[in-house]
Amino acid sequence: MFAVLKTGGKQYKVQAGDILRVELLDASAGQKVQFNDILMLGGDSLTVGAPLVSGAAVQAEVIEQIKADKVIHYVKRRRKHSSQRTKGHRQKLTLLRVTDILAAGADASGVTAAVNTAVARRAAHNAAPAPVVEEVPAAKPKRAAKKPAAEAQE
Repeated sequence: MFAVLKTGGKQYKVQAGDILRVELLDASAGQKVQFNDILMLGGDSLTVGAPLVSGAAVQAEVIEQIKADKVIHYVKRRRKHSSQRTKGHRQKLTLLRVTDILAAGADASGVTAAVNTAVARRAAHNAAPAPVVEEVPAAKPKRAAKKPAAEAQE
């Protein structure tokens, strides 16, 4: 049985036992995650979603968080300017091993859904309450106590 899942803006055709490199997920090594965005299921019978197959899921175990090979981008300004610059970065990825493909019953599996780190950061930022700042009233300056006229004459 195979499935086509969607994560990180890409689509992957997977079978049980496959190892995948996907965009960084908010999960630690050894944790089990579940992909709920299943576009198609295949095997004995073909099921195509419109756009997703309801109740289907792919479960995977996180092997580790890795970095891809360095991508180098060369920037050069032309004509009478002699400026050149080399830029580069290493994309952060999550290495997964597909353990199971569920055709139905994904809601009752109890496995946490795979969430992209950018989505998780956005959700945490929107859900966090604004910090409460307590206002302390300014202290009033103390005035010297007036003495009664009788005491002042003595």
